[in-house]
Amino acid sequence: MLAGLICLVLTSTSFSSLANSFVHKKKYLMGTVFDIVAYGESLPKVSDAIDRAFEEMARLDDVMSDYKADSALSRLNRSAHFQAQTVPPDLYRVIEESLKYSRLSAGKFDISVGPVVNLWKAAVRGQAAAPSAAELNKLRHCVGYQNIKLLPPDKVEFASPCLQIDLGAIGKGYALDRAVQVLRSQGVFNALLDAGGSSIYAMGKPPGQSAWTLKLSDPSKKLRPKVMLLDSSVSTSEQTPHSGLGKNSPGHIIDPEGGVPLQTAFDVSVVAKTATASDALSTTMLLMGPERGAQLINQMPETAAIWVSSNGESKLASSGPQILIANRVPSLTETKSKP
Repeated sequence: MLAGLICLVLTSTSFSSLANSFVHKKKYLMGTVFDIVAYGESLPKVSDAIDRAFEEMARLDDVMSDYKADSALSRLNRSAHFQAQTVPPDLYRVIEESLKYSRLSAGKFDISVGPVVNLWKAAVRGQAAAPSAAELNKLRHCVGYQNIKLLPPDKVEFASPCLQIDLGAIGKGYALDRAVQVLRSQGVFNALLDAGGSSIYAMGKPPGQSAWTLKLSDPSKKLRPKVMLLDSSVSTSEQTPHSGLGKNSPGHIIDPEGGVPLQTAFDVSVVAKTATASDALSTTMLLMGPERGAQLINQMPETAAIWVSSNGESKLASSGPQILIANRVPSLTETKSKP
């Protein structure tokens, strides 16, 4: 995704003295490929800054991964049941942020869905059959963000014997925000950071441009939505089928209310000031759907979202950021919060 955008940017800025003063690097982290393209007058300095940003994200993977048995999150998931555990500052902060989105969405965003997610993951790997209704019902008491207790400044406790945290819907966004802080601390202010195409943060702007222009998800191929980002982020969520469960698999995003994969006709993209926010909100908006989701977006400052289905049905909501649509169709509806 980023490679195509880089070509577009370089072509459009070919007359700028800084157009060729960029570094592009990629690294596999957190189960996906992270891309960073950054501009600056000193390419060695820019290159070193990108390396430091990747090092920070690798460190965070060791904190937030639920695949690594020795990560801080895995240790917390094993030991925090009815006894408070001290956690690293980053893990405390990302859990704190997660609970904020749980409260805003009345539980649609819920990092405590880990036990149910693990059941479905086992089915995907061929280690078990798809979970039955009886199995899912047994896990209902294991899920509930209200059972995650934060004890400032650095302790977490689970008020449930089987609760487990899964940060898959917010961790990459948090890592992008920390990488942005690293780049800025190293004197890099114009860059694009891409976490596998699902979450992107735009720092500053490319040479000769007023902002970074990004195409958004459009399964209909009809609307061609795009957004211009300046020190802000966009994330996209879609319900991707699990190939391990067959072509009719409903997908990998689990609805915490029923413990089953979400069924939706939409892809959703969310624009926000931070990648942590856009990452969490894109999953939340997919789970809430366009009608309820638009109401929440309108209540949040500097946020926008667009839902698009494969047949061109769509909904746009914004409290400020502008999402541009090349081809408007009769089914398109827009809502904007009142000033």
